[in-house]
Amino acid sequence: MREIDLLKELATGNKEVIQKLYITSFPKIASYIQKNSGDRTDAEDVFQKALLQLIARYKVKSFVIESSLEAYLFGACRNLWLRELKKQKRMVTKEDTIELVGEEDDMTMAVLEQEKWELFQEKLKEISDNCKQLLQLFFQKTPYKEIVEKLDYSSDNVVRQRIFNCKSQLTKLIKNDPRYNSIKDL
Repeated sequence: MREIDLLKELATGNKEVIQKLYITSFPKIASYIQKNSGDRTDAEDVFQKALLQLIARYKVKSFVIESSLEAYLFGACRNLWLRELKKQKRMVTKEDTIELVGEEDDMTMAVLEQEKWELFQEKLKEISDNCKQLLQLFFQKTPYKEIVEKLDYSSDNVVRQRIFNCKSQLTKLIKNDPRYNSIKDL
């Protein structure tokens, strides 16, 4: 079944598609969350929220998933889990900033964060392969000396300058997209 068909079926509540996603995607997501300070219950909650987010977003405005539905779902779950960890940290470290966010507000913020991530990913595809590779290493916190060796640059300074230029190109592409203004402050 094509990704668009899977998404449509998911949005209509097709139990077979939902069950298939639980069988194929949930174990990977549960493993990720359990390796990152969570437990199985957290994974179930996040997976459920991601499915609801996906369905709600599709019903509001149908969209096409560029990668696989499984990869998209994993990304959505990862983003939701990172958001949850950040929220827990804020509650633990600053008791006076405990926020009681409603489930609906939380879902809205998760959808907006997903849209920001998708815009970033889409624009990342538009830059040169060299910039993509360089930024990937940078985002993975690879030391500059290692990047110099891997990509055969002459020095750390050249790598720093090239990273700056690539980030500038990516930022410009993102800011020039019409969707940017509608999601930037959210």
